Amino acid sequence: MLKVAIVGCGKIADSHAAYIQRIPCCELVAVCDRELLMAQQLQERFAIAAACSDLDEMVKTVSPHVIHITTPAQTHYPLAVQCLNHGCHVYVEKPFTLHADETARLLELAESKNLKITAGHDAQFSQAARRTRELARSGYLGDRVVHMEGYYGYELGGVYGNALLDDKNHWVRRLPGKLLQNIISHGIARIAEHLKGDAPTVIAHGFTSPLLRSVGENEIIDELRVIIDDHEGTTAYFTFSSQMRPVLHHFRIYGSENGLFMDEQQQIVLKLRGKRFKSYAENFLPAAILAKQHVGNFFRNTRLFLKSEFHMDSGKKFLIETFYDSILHGAPLPISTREILLTARIMEDIFAQVHGASAPIASVSATS
Repeated sequence: MLKVAIVGCGKIADSHAAYIQRIPCCELVAVCDRELLMAQQLQERFAIAAACSDLDEMVKTVSPHVIHITTPAQTHYPLAVQCLNHGCHVYVEKPFTLHADETARLLELAESKNLKITAGHDAQFSQAARRTRELARSGYLGDRVVHMEGYYGYELGGVYGNALLDDKNHWVRRLPGKLLQNIISHGIARIAEHLKGDAPTVIAHGFTSPLLRSVGENEIIDELRVIIDDHEGTTAYFTFSSQMRPVLHHFRIYGSENGLFMDEQQQIVLKLRGKRFKSYAENFLPAAILAKQHVGNFFRNTRLFLKSEFHMDSGKKFLIETFYDSILHGAPLPISTREILLTARIMEDIFAQVHGASAPIASVSATS
């Protein structure tokens, strides 16, 4: 039985606590936050044994095997180092760290201590994402991936968006990549998974949308276009937009034989036939084949919903379960360390080009 603790008791910690408590092989034994009241409110709502305001004290008191870090990104690196030095396996929410060199040092430290560490890229483990991965690994795409296209839409309205735009000292503004760093890791990680080269060329263009400029915002970049070339025969385009409608969470991957399309929001996966039909059949049969696949997606999603396996954050539960399985039974990590580091390097390259944010800034050592 794994003893699990959470550090950082803000909104995201609720989903972690809920899914941890649904997994049979573990027990959520403690929560920790620099503001003790935050830890206590989470403790009370989820009936957790201990609440602390100091990480060292928590580890000494309950001796957790795994710690989930759900604090603001500026604190991820120092807290993860602290947890690893205590001998704990670590789940770090996205973005993994502020800088790629911090990511590399964390991964090396975990390996040197024979401990497991993973990143909170849970969108890679939704029902649709797992089906896409299974088809890709089965050879449906052919012998290689040729090109990928990722679209990640984001609505800046609502409580979160208004807080970010209204507060010039918001913690997201202090990230090297600002809004982009807090959002795009899901989309970039999906591309990084299928790249072969470890030092891709990245060309990025980002800008503040006319809508944000019209309300006096000139710091937040909410439109991003990226080209990636891994020098091994695979390229990718990535688009992030707060203004494009509809809001898309799409991923297309094209191989040497066939392609795949995934809609993350609608949990749809479509097989894209590589060969053309002869003559006028090309004008009729593909529509029928796609229609049949859409009907299949409808019935698959309905079955999953009726089995209570279609909840919004099912990817988080699957990622946590798979991470715990790697700890308990030596199974492979759900996300390889190579993919975590490659994602960090691509993101840092993007931020350097659109924000001039290549130089590391001091990490904040805090537990909130």
